[in-house]
Amino acid sequence: MDDREIRAALDRHWAASDANDFDAEHQIYREDAVLDYPQSGERICGRRNIQASRAAQPNNKRFAIRRIIGTGSLWVTEYVLTYDGKPSYTVSIMEFHDGKVAHETQYFSDPFEPGASRAEWVERTT
Repeated sequence: MDDREIRAALDRHWAASDANDFDAEHQIYREDAVLDYPQSGERICGRRNIQASRAAQPNNKRFAIRRIIGTGSLWVTEYVLTYDGKPSYTVSIMEFHDGKVAHETQYFSDPFEPGASRAEWVERTT
């Protein structure tokens, strides 16, 4: 797969994620894919288990992509994942092998108030 094809696959993946289309969302993964959540210390092995774990979540989820960058086998997506109205700034690092995701690591961060000590140098984005 070339970069254009991977980018198109990522666009389909994130659109399916936002639509809660679990079948389409997980077509991007290899059967033996691994998903890591370092902050909770969890690892999920296998596309079917990744899909089942996400389908089991009771939350209403929305995905807003901020940017996707990458080339070759390594791609990074920055997005806002909103669970039941609460945003979490998220980074997904995907490693591709033979045109499918072999390994993904996701990091999550809740929003926080800006620090007053740096206010004179800051331009607010939200």
